[in-house]
Amino acid sequence: MRGGWLAAAALALGLAPAAGAAAGETLDAVRAAGVLRVGLPGDYAPFALVTAGQWRGFDIDVTRAMAAALVARVVFVKTSWPTLMDDLGAGKFDLGAGGITITAARAARAAFSTPLLEDGKTPLVRCPDAARFVTLAAIDRPGIRVITNPGGTNESFDRAHLHAASIVVFPDNRGIFAALAAGAADLMITDATEARYQQRETPGLCAVHPDRPFSASEKAYLLPPGDRAWREWVDAFLARARKNGALARWRQAWLGQ
Repeated sequence: MRGGWLAAAALALGLAPAAGAAAGETLDAVRAAGVLRVGLPGDYAPFALVTAGQWRGFDIDVTRAMAAALVARVVFVKTSWPTLMDDLGAGKFDLGAGGITITAARAARAAFSTPLLEDGKTPLVRCPDAARFVTLAAIDRPGIRVITNPGGTNESFDRAHLHAASIVVFPDNRGIFAALAAGAADLMITDATEARYQQRETPGLCAVHPDRPFSASEKAYLLPPGDRAWREWVDAFLARARKNGALARWRQAWLGQ
C-alpha cells in the first residue's frame, strides 16, 4: 500500500523514473531494500536542518521526492562535515545532501550529481558593521575575529585566505549565528545562500554583497564513486524536476530563488 502511495506521488510530480533505466549497484540496492539512505550533517539551513528529530529544508523535500520516484522510503542518516567523505566511503548512505559544495578534494574521492545551484563565499556581519567588511583586505587584519564551523568549506576558505585575522572555530553550526549576533566574533564568511537566509532568520545580521561573493562554487549531491548508473538516475531525476517546475518550486520555497 505504501509503495503504491509513493509511486502515485512520484507520478503526480512527473518524477517517476523512465522505464528500462540502467541499473547499477546502488540503484539495485535501493530498489531491493525499498530504502534510500540520505547522509546529511543536518546543521545547514535552508538546505537541511534537524531539530528534535524533525528534518526540514530544500534537500529534504528533493530527496523525499527522489525516494518516492524509486518507490522507496527515505532514511536520513546523520553525518558531519569533518566525517562526510569517510562516511560515504564506508557505505553509510547512498547519497549525500544538505548543501554540499563541489570541491576538488571531494571530487577525488566521490562523484557528484549535476549542480543544483551556483554559490560563493561572502561576509555575514552584524548590520552596523556591513560597511566595514566589504573586502578580504578589510577582513584580514589583526584583531578581526572570523567565526566558522569546523570541517567544511567555510573553514577551508578562511584558512586559505586569512593570515592576520583570528579564526574562531565554533562547533555548533546551528548556534553559530546567534553567537555572531551576540558578539562572539566580528563576522562569518559563508555561502551567499546561507548568508541571505540568516539575514532573514537572525535579527541583527546582514549579508554583505551576496550577489558578488568572493568565490564561485556549485552545490550538488554527493554520490559513491564509479557508479555511473546511479549518477545517471539521479541526474535524470533532477532534469525532470527542472523541466516540470518542481525544482523551481522547492528553490522558491526554501532559497527564495
